[in-house]
Amino acid sequence: MSTCHRSRAPLDRKAADLRSADAHLPAHPFDDDTLHEECGVFGVIGVAEAANFVALGLHALQHRGQEAGGIVSHDPEQGFNSARRFGYVRDNFTKASLMETLPGELSIGHVRYSTSGSKGQTQLRDVQPFFGEFSLGGAAIAHNGNITNADALRRELIERGSIFQSASDSECIIHLMARSLQRKVPDRMMDALRRVEGAFSVVAMTRTKLIGVRDPLGVRPLVLGQLGDGAWALSSETCALDIIGAEFVREVEPGEMVVIEHGEVTSHRPFAPTQSRFCIFEHVYFSRPDSILGGRSVYETRRQIGVELAREAPVDADIVCPVPDSGTPAAIGFSQESGIPYAMGIIRNQYMGRTFIEPTEQIRNMGVRLKLNVNRALIRGKRVILVDDSVVRGTTSRKIKEMIFDAGAAEVHFRIASPPTSWPCFYGVDTPEREKLLASHMSEEEMREHLGVDSLRFISLDGLYRAVGEAGGRDPARPQYCDACFSGDYPVAPSDRIEGGFQLKTAAE
Repeated sequence: MSTCHRSRAPLDRKAADLRSADAHLPAHPFDDDTLHEECGVFGVIGVAEAANFVALGLHALQHRGQEAGGIVSHDPEQGFNSARRFGYVRDNFTKASLMETLPGELSIGHVRYSTSGSKGQTQLRDVQPFFGEFSLGGAAIAHNGNITNADALRRELIERGSIFQSASDSECIIHLMARSLQRKVPDRMMDALRRVEGAFSVVAMTRTKLIGVRDPLGVRPLVLGQLGDGAWALSSETCALDIIGAEFVREVEPGEMVVIEHGEVTSHRPFAPTQSRFCIFEHVYFSRPDSILGGRSVYETRRQIGVELAREAPVDADIVCPVPDSGTPAAIGFSQESGIPYAMGIIRNQYMGRTFIEPTEQIRNMGVRLKLNVNRALIRGKRVILVDDSVVRGTTSRKIKEMIFDAGAAEVHFRIASPPTSWPCFYGVDTPEREKLLASHMSEEEMREHLGVDSLRFISLDGLYRAVGEAGGRDPARPQYCDACFSGDYPVAPSDRIEGGFQLKTAAE
């Protein structure tokens, strides 16, 4: 096994090791009190300079991972080529000198926010896509999700002689493919993924094929788009198809593998059929509001969440304010349903980015004020409803509350567009340990007192299901979505975490 490399022409090692001066900083130094998606994946086949299309697609998926990104391409003359960098797509993959090293009509890419490996100490070797050179030719893969039995697989593979070069769970897939006895790369991938537990949407490539696979539960998203005659794209979200001018064709179905070669798409079913359990938090927060999920506009779903929230938790107030930007559609829905005016009471600094390369302690103490500022003239003397997407540790919510009161608000009422987050996610979302989740050890009233607000209400799990189109709410016998972070109902047992001492939900809970 080898990490991504140039198989025929020497790779510019100096260029490959370039990284931003602020490589290991989060996109915003104070975003440790929110949930982060792990990754976004994108692939294109059948267009000249495919890597440029992939860079554009990754730029549209930047919200799914800001830590690092990578692109692999294949050209019949030069073979496989790769580039992996820390930082934003716009800062790395817009340079002509770099993109010229990624020729070919076939390319895949990945943006990363780590949930496995050494968080905060990511090495360049952990950045995807990963590459493997097999006897029948090379293959590269980019993976969104999390393998819940990765520790057990890694131990087994190491005992059998595999040498790992990264801390990523995704590398297990390449090693399992290398050990398969199947003759074709797609068949090897099927073999490998049948051994894998957890959540995965994979975009992969060989010398001639673009491949997309979703796990049997379809926890993480993956969509298929068409660029024209014989040109196709795979993406985590539809918004990335829009940026390259591709037409959204359909979602890759749970448990499906699509193989694209010579302009043709073939579908395979490598897994036993089962009920899908798509991540419901994609609707709440992770996906961009201009994307389509399950045939529904993400924006419209989030607006409907606000409508349901207003019905479930009405309150007398003067204005409805979103916590930008993720709370905005829900706040609009809340305002429309309640009849309380919508107002931009909090303004986001859109240019924060990585400005503060080394924040001083004094700057860090300013915390959320570097990102958000209160519109004091609007807030003063008002009873304010703040609509946010979630409460995780509660630290940011407390700071925002203090800012609103400091601006002269008469009352502050929090309305949260998701149920209480009381369980960690093991399927590709970065969540704290359970004891650090406020809702894991506090009731709603205790959280209200802890945050110091006049009222606090979360949308119910049934209300969230209604907002995403399930008129009857959640079926407790057969949940339609993965909602483990709210319910503790894990559709796939997190075997590695259980082995490490994690306790599943008890009957009493």
